[in-house]
Amino acid sequence: MIDTAFLITAFVTMFVVIDPIGLAPLFVALTQGVPERQRRAIALRACAIGMIILIVFALFGEAVLGFVGISMPAFRVAGGVLLFLTALDMLFERRTKRREDQAEDDDHNDPSVFPLAIPLIAGPGAIASVILLTGQKPGVEGLALVLAITALVLGVCLLLFLASGMLERALGKTGITVVTRLLGMLLAALSVQFVLDGLRNFGLMPG
Repeated sequence: MIDTAFLITAFVTMFVVIDPIGLAPLFVALTQGVPERQRRAIALRACAIGMIILIVFALFGEAVLGFVGISMPAFRVAGGVLLFLTALDMLFERRTKRREDQAEDDDHNDPSVFPLAIPLIAGPGAIASVILLTGQKPGVEGLALVLAITALVLGVCLLLFLASGMLERALGKTGITVVTRLLGMLLAALSVQFVLDGLRNFGLMPG
């Protein structure tokens, strides 16, 4: 039987961390003046590379942690703290500014690998999230669910990239700011839950 609560948590976590809505205006800025066909190719390539990176970390992330002697509860606490910092950035608009700076640093004609795939799509928060989620539900079923949810979120990301011009005009700067703040609040609550789960696994809190 599919764990609905886990599915919802996984989807909200990955959606908030990757933040397709926040990335859409940056995609517009990075592909300004690019022909429509080339813009579609950049969007597809960026999402595909981001997905491959997240699949690798979902498959081998926990093994790498074990190799360097980091327990899953310790990583869960650290990941929760990292996600909480990301949530603060979203609430106070520091994340958008940093992403814009990363976008400006790239003067290459094809931004699909950098900065779109790395670090805007598959950044530290997204990598930490896939490792945390696969650790939360070990086994083939948990891995398949996390990868399916990640693919779904990146599918949404791709659709928003392809429709980013219309989205930007529809929401406007104020609308995008409001959505980003709401997602930041959700991520803050989820990150605290990750920390509490990690502390509970350490035996520092009652079950």
